[in-house]
Amino acid sequence: MKALLLIDIQPDFVPGGRLPVPDGDTIIPLANALQPHFGLVVATQDWHPAGHQSFASSHAGHAVFDRISLHGHEQVLWPDHCVQGTPGAALHPQLDQHRIEAIFRKGTNPEIDSYSGFFDNGHLKSTGLADYLRGRGVTEVYLAGLAADYCVYFTAKDALTEGFATYVIEDATRAIDAEGYAGARADVQHRGGQLIQSADLLP
Repeated sequence: MKALLLIDIQPDFVPGGRLPVPDGDTIIPLANALQPHFGLVVATQDWHPAGHQSFASSHAGHAVFDRISLHGHEQVLWPDHCVQGTPGAALHPQLDQHRIEAIFRKGTNPEIDSYSGFFDNGHLKSTGLADYLRGRGVTEVYLAGLAADYCVYFTAKDALTEGFATYVIEDATRAIDAEGYAGARADVQHRGGQLIQSADLLP
């Protein structure tokens, strides 16, 4: 069984949102076109409580994109984004949701960020995604979504660690930083992940 994982396709991550990924909205038609080609479609959703510790606004004297140590892990300080219940945290209205069987929310602990759809950044708590996929008989996961150098990358790393054959659909992702994505891309390949294009999947 192959599963399509749609990572954080939310209004706050596209142009006009609180933490926009350049051209992030351009992947949505592709994410919609890919869905019928998979037996299972699952989405992740950044879902932060107000005042989350990953927000620069929670740290006096710090600015957006500063890096600090948070519980022993490097933390980029982000603009307030994907706050629970706000329009920016919803799945994007242009994303076809009819085939999405389950949504896994992450970043709900105010004390630690969660880039990956599988675990928080300290690997302290699982979202349950790995067990869900195994329970559905999934052996291969294909990733699309935002952002390629953060949440897609960390989800791919954890998918590989959890034993899934892992494919990043490159033209169905966008990165915040090109240099950061180059490093993430190389690391995914080093760990055994595959980088493919949507044309490899679409007829």
